[in-house]
Amino acid sequence: MVRARSGKTVTQGRKRLRKLTKGFRLSRHNLYRQSLVTLIRGRVYSFRDRRMNKRNFRRLWIVRINAACRMRGFRYGQLIAGLQHAQVILDRKTLADIAVHDPDTFTKIVDLAKQNL
Repeated sequence: MVRARSGKTVTQGRKRLRKLTKGFRLSRHNLYRQSLVTLIRGRVYSFRDRRMNKRNFRRLWIVRINAACRMRGFRYGQLIAGLQHAQVILDRKTLADIAVHDPDTFTKIVDLAKQNL
């Protein structure tokens, strides 16, 4: 039997795919084969970049914590080691937020880390 290429389900599938590629430039949103390839590639990038986003934020937090530590004559690695010895469970996101918005508390945290080294 001949394969149907222009039936209702086929055209609906293409329409659904084109709806997903709305906002893409040039022929990437209205030519079926090109929109399919672009959509697949876009989803691969989004999967990868969800993980990259987490890495980038962690790097940012570490840079901020290190800068705040250096202002107090201390290093990032020493701070983390001191907090681990003191059994203080603060993640880098929280430490970076404290360093930016509440410098006095961060100074106390640095002093605590210095005592436990």
